[in-house]
Amino acid sequence: MENAEKRENRSKLTRRGFMKTSALAAGAAASGVSLPRAYAQGSGTLKIGLIGCGGRGKGAVSDCLNSSPGVKVVALADAFKDRVDGARNQFNKLGKAKADIPAGQCFTGLDAYKQLCACDLDIVLMATPPGFRPIHLAEAIKAGKNVFMEKPVAVDPVGVRSVIDSADLADSKRLAIVAGTQRRHEPKYVETMKRIHDGMIGELVSAQCYWNQGLLWVNDRKEGQNDVEWQLRNWLYFTWLSGDHIVEQHVHNLDVVNWAFDSPPDRAYGMGGRAARKGQRHGNIYDHFCIEYTYPVPNKARTISMCRQTDKASSRVSERVVGTKGVSNCAGSIKDHKGNVLWEYKGPNPNPYVEEHKDLIASIRAGKPLNEGKRIAESTLTAIMGRMSCYTGRELQWSWAIKAAKLDLVPKDLQFGPLPVRPVSKPGETKLV
Repeated sequence: MENAEKRENRSKLTRRGFMKTSALAAGAAASGVSLPRAYAQGSGTLKIGLIGCGGRGKGAVSDCLNSSPGVKVVALADAFKDRVDGARNQFNKLGKAKADIPAGQCFTGLDAYKQLCACDLDIVLMATPPGFRPIHLAEAIKAGKNVFMEKPVAVDPVGVRSVIDSADLADSKRLAIVAGTQRRHEPKYVETMKRIHDGMIGELVSAQCYWNQGLLWVNDRKEGQNDVEWQLRNWLYFTWLSGDHIVEQHVHNLDVVNWAFDSPPDRAYGMGGRAARKGQRHGNIYDHFCIEYTYPVPNKARTISMCRQTDKASSRVSERVVGTKGVSNCAGSIKDHKGNVLWEYKGPNPNPYVEEHKDLIASIRAGKPLNEGKRIAESTLTAIMGRMSCYTGRELQWSWAIKAAKLDLVPKDLQFGPLPVRPVSKPGETKLV
């Protein structure tokens, strides 16, 4: 059974700790706790800015606006002007109560994030390709902004360590960081995890998680595009931008397994490859991975992780945790080993993409900011460690990956222009860095 300190730390990530926002905010004010600028001034309006104006970024803004009253988008940033213009036109149609984006607060270029973070904002939403997340997070926290950032939060161990440093700084500055791992804010997952951690399925002995699906979009190179522009517009397929699909997508499922074990793994050993993807349009990422992770508690439990993006193949996106007394899908169901239902979640299950923003805003207004930065950094490194094992053919230890690995994939001083694509990694030939 876990100790009281671990219980307390985990409870901070559930909704129960900050449902009564008004009472908490009143208590914070009475005790002299500093609140965000807009809330402390009594206007009640939180100003948000978006970095990354693609589909996920616009979706995050919509979810944020729908989550809570008194929220307004006022600034936009993206590498490309067409993305900023499209987002501005879309949001300004919502009316001044939800969007008021002057031309002077629309920024383009690879340094647009700096200009946005210098604006008068309460919350910065980040939905650029993950390779930029450590840089953008550091800038936002330095500027005193609360943050919602999409998963994953890095593509290499150097980036992960930067995110952890930013999360520590956010704690010292009393700033909130919430990540786009929406299962952490979904009631059926939250209530199931409480019962797993309380011992309903006994000691955990193994787990399986999957994100197997078909192919995703591809943006083929257009005439006149330089290397950097094309790679940014086709970012899923370049490891320096996406981390490969095990990091960009499968991090959701790995985060659930880490949540169940209340720990990241201590080892990873895997295999993967590129059987279906061909040619330059698919960059340098793999199309399938299979990883064995070993968790340090309670008894060196071994788990299996699979992810695949292959056309015309069956899909499976799920998690499964096995204990000495039973089995759970982590999402509302617990059964014994004979298949008898021990517990099922039957309560409401609102849209978790909206709930994560509602929880972020509630924590800010209550003066008790959530900080999920370190947790999502660890889940991101879990996925990165699996990818590195597959790319190199080596077994990796967590202690080495978190402290000593020097892999840093993101180009320094990036400018639009030439950027050769790294070759596809080959196990046994690709060096472990």
